[in-house]
Amino acid sequence: MKNYNVNCIEKDTLTQNGKGDNPLWDKAVLLTDFVSPWDNEKIEKIEFKALWDSKNLFFCFTVFDNVIHIDKTDNSFESIGNSDRVELFFRTSASLNPYYCLEIDPTPRIMDFKAYPNKNFNFEWNWPINDITVKSQINNNNFTVEIAISIKSLLNLNLIKENKIEAGIFRAKYKELENSIFEPTWITWVNPNTENPDFHTPTSFGVLNLMH
Repeated sequence: MKNYNVNCIEKDTLTQNGKGDNPLWDKAVLLTDFVSPWDNEKIEKIEFKALWDSKNLFFCFTVFDNVIHIDKTDNSFESIGNSDRVELFFRTSASLNPYYCLEIDPTPRIMDFKAYPNKNFNFEWNWPINDITVKSQINNNNFTVEIAISIKSLLNLNLIKENKIEAGIFRAKYKELENSIFEPTWITWVNPNTENPDFHTPTSFGVLNLMH
């Protein structure tokens, strides 16, 4: 499995502003190793960083894109699901029973749900509201999404084991084909080696190591 080391920072030192420009982010390992296994087109750069302290796990996506598609029909999960977005999945084990999904668009709206094998999704479930903070910013040539998730909630959901978290890191990019018909390009950190695009499979996950 692919591994990413999450460096540790002092508690209560990282404040989020949605811009990803806090100097503490320089302490994070920069991950740019993303692929779109089902698409021949070159994908634009994505920068991913993560840090943690004793209270929170922090993520920052910077997605280079100057044509961002956001479905503004309403704030439903359907509209978020039709928009450019970044995604984080966390699993309790390789059985995917259960796993937890966060899909966040650039505005930032959150689609969060609990999932089980064979794409059995429980959209009634939400990440505890006091345990997640999301901020974002849209710029001329990129958008940034910052996420903070409490360590407490990750432990409660049985997602941290021996300072390791099994996670998927993804992006959905919507491109206009014609007349407001948009098709997604699916981008992932770990190539799941599936014939068709599929993030909801055990082979799409890697390991986040919480370093000390």
